[in-house]
Amino acid sequence: MDSAQPENVEPTTDTGRIDLSKASDFAYLQDDLFAVSQPWHDPNVGYRGTSAAGAAGISYRQLDYWDRTALVQPSVRGASGSGTQRLYSFRDILVLKLVKNFLDAGVSLQQIRTAINELRAAGISDLAKITLFSDGAKVYLFTSADEIIDLMDKGQGVFGISVGKVLDEVEATLAHIDPSHVEEMDELTLRRLNKKAV
Repeated sequence: MDSAQPENVEPTTDTGRIDLSKASDFAYLQDDLFAVSQPWHDPNVGYRGTSAAGAAGISYRQLDYWDRTALVQPSVRGASGSGTQRLYSFRDILVLKLVKNFLDAGVSLQQIRTAINELRAAGISDLAKITLFSDGAKVYLFTSADEIIDLMDKGQGVFGISVGKVLDEVEATLAHIDPSHVEEMDELTLRRLNKKAV
């Protein structure tokens, strides 16, 4: 008899929560946590750094630092020399906003880095139903109110973040911002090319 876990079953502990500190145990889960599949999230469309930072509620300096330290890097187009613009996808901006929410809750950047990496490794298919909680030492992922109540009854919950709410906030903010297509040249590059042509 095959002892492998079925692909459509999410592992849980006896309390029904997923301990993300053991995310490597859940490699069989399908889909990437941040693989938002709505048709309006075109992988060839991105948002410039200033727009991404604004939508996530962070400074451009933070955005640049998080890119340089590989916490959150642009997936549409990275900076590749002078005159190129980084382009962040909807998914990237969602992660930026989650990182900001973690920081606002007092979680260290090191713990955030670990949580983000583990969430990506764990993979969960329905973002709108996810809530993240931390007891200060571990990050837990919940998909039902019963799981949250169980954690709160034990007095362990320090803070929680509803991924669905963050997703809605990012979507509402980006609805008012014009995205850039990968094939488009940024303004600085166009000016340089025009200057050389003269």
